[in-house]
Amino acid sequence: MNAYSDAQGSAPHIRNLQELVHDPYFSKRKLSEPAYCPECRAVYKAGRWVWGALATDAQIALCPACQRIKDHCPAGFLTLSGEFLRDHSENILQLLRNIEQHEKAEHPLKRLMALVNNADGSIEATFTDPHLARAIGEAIRDAYRGKLEYRYQAGEYLLRVKWTR
Repeated sequence: MNAYSDAQGSAPHIRNLQELVHDPYFSKRKLSEPAYCPECRAVYKAGRWVWGALATDAQIALCPACQRIKDHCPAGFLTLSGEFLRDHSENILQLLRNIEQHEKAEHPLKRLMALVNNADGSIEATFTDPHLARAIGEAIRDAYRGKLEYRYQAGEYLLRVKWTR
């Protein structure tokens, strides 16, 4: 079952995606604390991944974001397309990067995985978190107008966002 946004881009079901479907990359058991990710240096403490100082006795554990990156398994896709994109791609991508950097500074598991320029002129961004794809899509729509669509597959922790103008 697919869910699509309306013409205004609102998709109330998307906001509840995390509550409806558990991310398979999150451990089913609580990790031993303290722990840290050897790839990104995020620290697991008080039941969540944060940026911080490493404890000398910390265990090694790959964080869910680094595991997704290693497996090439995004949780969010954002496809940007249209004539407007061709003329303003530099500014749009800078907005995308700014939001990703801001979100990643607060939430280590929200990251950009890749940016791909497609032959048709569209750009596809992949993310470790579906909510980051949604937030960036909404920010681009708010800044540059255009049409925003959401699509998710019921039962999966995956969101596809498409912006066109």
